[in-house]
Amino acid sequence: MAIPDRMDERLRALHLVEGQRRARALFAEVTRRGLIAAGRSEFEVTDRIGDLAREVWGTRTRWPGRIVRSGPHALLPYGEEPAADRMIGADDTVTAHFGPLLPGHGADLTRTAVLGDGPAGRRLLRDLPGIFAAGRELFHADPGITGRQLHEALRALAGKAGWTLAGWHAGHLVGEAPAANPLCARADAYIGPDNDRPLRRTTAGGWQAHWLLEVHLADEHAGLGGSHKGLLGLL
Repeated sequence: MAIPDRMDERLRALHLVEGQRRARALFAEVTRRGLIAAGRSEFEVTDRIGDLAREVWGTRTRWPGRIVRSGPHALLPYGEEPAADRMIGADDTVTAHFGPLLPGHGADLTRTAVLGDGPAGRRLLRDLPGIFAAGRELFHADPGITGRQLHEALRALAGKAGWTLAGWHAGHLVGEAPAANPLCARADAYIGPDNDRPLRRTTAGGWQAHWLLEVHLADEHAGLGGSHKGLLGLL
């Protein structure tokens, strides 16, 4: 296998950034059109978002599950599929995961929408990008930071804000499909408690490691959860 050169690395990075740009644009258009709305089922909204992606880019990839999760389903980390469809309620939080709709770009972006005017939901909507941004700042400030160190810092930030950092990891290598069960995962491919390796390193194929950071906050007592996921180091 040929070792990637500097141009290969640059093209890959540009491809990843373009995927994130498209995913953010898709979420903005979903919001503008009001596709995430009370009274619609998760699968219905999933289909509508898929139709929008086909309208905008001319392609559509079928995802074996739902793109959106609402209410108690939003408490579950990705990799754990809810057992049944669910109608979105008037005061729900709803997560939308856009990676599957943008094949070939390595995009993997999750955003959260809040319906209604409840203060807890509004606080969640504020804290998700805030803790995500703090995690990125920690990554950029420490060239040797490990997956364990960043995970511990994010867990502390979530706790200080009154949330639990849900799931067993807070992100993964680009191109590494998230595992629902930590026993089935390679520890060094995740931003998690068992990864003592630096996040900045070269992968087995000779590529620079690029990471997706996922801040999944939950308040199980209140039945409230949401997620904010995107590239860690390139943007």
